[in-house]
Amino acid sequence: MSTDRRNTLLLGIDTCGATGSVALARVLDGRLHLLGEATLAAGEFAASLLVAARSLLQDANSTADQLDGVVVVSGPGSYTGIRVGLATAKGLVDACQIPLLSISRLQVMEHLAAVGCVALDAWRGQMFVGMRTDGMVWTERLVTAGEFTTGAQGLPIPQRVAVCEESVAQLLEMLAEELEVFRMAAPGAAQALDAVLERWLRGDAEDAAALDGHYLRGTEATPPLSSVSS
Repeated sequence: MSTDRRNTLLLGIDTCGATGSVALARVLDGRLHLLGEATLAAGEFAASLLVAARSLLQDANSTADQLDGVVVVSGPGSYTGIRVGLATAKGLVDACQIPLLSISRLQVMEHLAAVGCVALDAWRGQMFVGMRTDGMVWTERLVTAGEFTTGAQGLPIPQRVAVCEESVAQLLEMLAEELEVFRMAAPGAAQALDAVLERWLRGDAEDAAALDGHYLRGTEATPPLSSVSS
């Protein structure tokens, strides 16, 4: 592993959505250069994730033991998808003795959209919402669409919200005509790498053993209701 994080090789993993992705990037002089990204088909994450990662490394004339760090998107999303991504990421960092960084899918969306509020479908009339409150505090909540548009749970009513799912966009437009809904493409592993670059450069790392995912609900999920800073 390189001791200079400004010149390193990073692998990104995102298995939170309907499809997944894995990306390989090199950090050169503090700038991220994407070397490749592969899409993982729905229902095939467990079978294809390591194969895709190995192929990206081979295309870059590299091997797993040359990785300097792994970035994993920890949800929100389905139980099975997140578990596959987390298990793979933890296995790689343990085997290679390299740092691990995680990021919420909502935070990746915020980074891409440059909008202070983002939302994901949590099914059954609920949404995962991420927003900046009190200036810089990042908060994630599981709310109903009605709670979101009326400012329940202490969340301010936003003027703009970014979404990557048409079902959420249409629901919000129906419930709150004054709300500006910004449609964006679903984020992937490459975008996750870009979103954590500053954290990587300043030397952040997480306890892989303690890291858990943001799931949907019940036995299939444990919703993230706490506030975090970034």
